[in-house]
Amino acid sequence: MNKPAPTPAHQGQIERMVDLDHHDSVRNHVHQRVSSEVERLQRRIETLRLTQTPHAAFIISSYERMIDQKKGFLRNWDLIDRGMN
Repeated sequence: MNKPAPTPAHQGQIERMVDLDHHDSVRNHVHQRVSSEVERLQRRIETLRLTQTPHAAFIISSYERMIDQKKGFLRNWDLIDRGMN
């Protein structure tokens, strides 16, 4: 009895090629990934500010803490963009 080959969890997503043998490639990949997460959270905050949901303030506060942590990570590893404040 043959088992079907497992399908990767990320199948269907565009896969970014990261050359793990090159330090700059990894740094650029991490920078892009974390920066895009920060931008996505900032857009979610703006959307929440426009809605009248009962727990919006709590969610916004949580997202702001996440953004601060991600920006702190970028700063600690010298990955911060000049335009990202």
